[in-house]
Amino acid sequence: MTPIRILVCDDHAVVRAGLLALLGSAPDIEVVGEAGSGEEALALARRLRPDVVLMDLQLGEGIDGVETTRRLRAGNPAPHVLVLTTYDTDADVTRAVEAGATGYLLKAERPEDLFTALHAAAQGRPSLSAPVAGRVLSHLRSPRPTLTPRERDILAQLSRGLPNRDIAQALFISETTVKTHLRRIYDKLGVDTRSGAVSVAKEQRLLP
Repeated sequence: MTPIRILVCDDHAVVRAGLLALLGSAPDIEVVGEAGSGEEALALARRLRPDVVLMDLQLGEGIDGVETTRRLRAGNPAPHVLVLTTYDTDADVTRAVEAGATGYLLKAERPEDLFTALHAAAQGRPSLSAPVAGRVLSHLRSPRPTLTPRERDILAQLSRGLPNRDIAQALFISETTVKTHLRRIYDKLGVDTRSGAVSVAKEQRLLP
């Protein structure tokens, strides 16, 4: 069997060393390169042409893992990308998948699960960590709340940290109307604070 060619991208040298040691123990996996930044991963991918890029999401300075994934998938050839991260919020998963990631794994996974996911990614088959899959299914069963255009306007102003008076002035409505809309927004999002509304809105991609 021809080994799967892997490029590892993680900004922590110790983590990369651990991954290289782990992957090096698998006879059907060949690590062809390692990158400490998104920019380095893009350059190495063009030169080394890996089958799969094992991608962290947070890469310090420069472009992050999501943007790196998007550029890798837009390249020619376009390697598959398997995200390996500690972050599992809805927003992180959604951004990574929309950027073209084939799979999404958490760093707490067992080594054998990582090997299985790499083989799946090399064949273009999706793979998700169990907690991530659970979040995705829960999200699908509970679709995003529907906000009116005015509620979206107020939510956008709320995300800027504006008080009710300034929101009212910006949208040419009364403070009473703002409060009424806020109560409806809170009910729809299942929150009871301004910060909670903004947090949920960001996670569910309800902000422009």
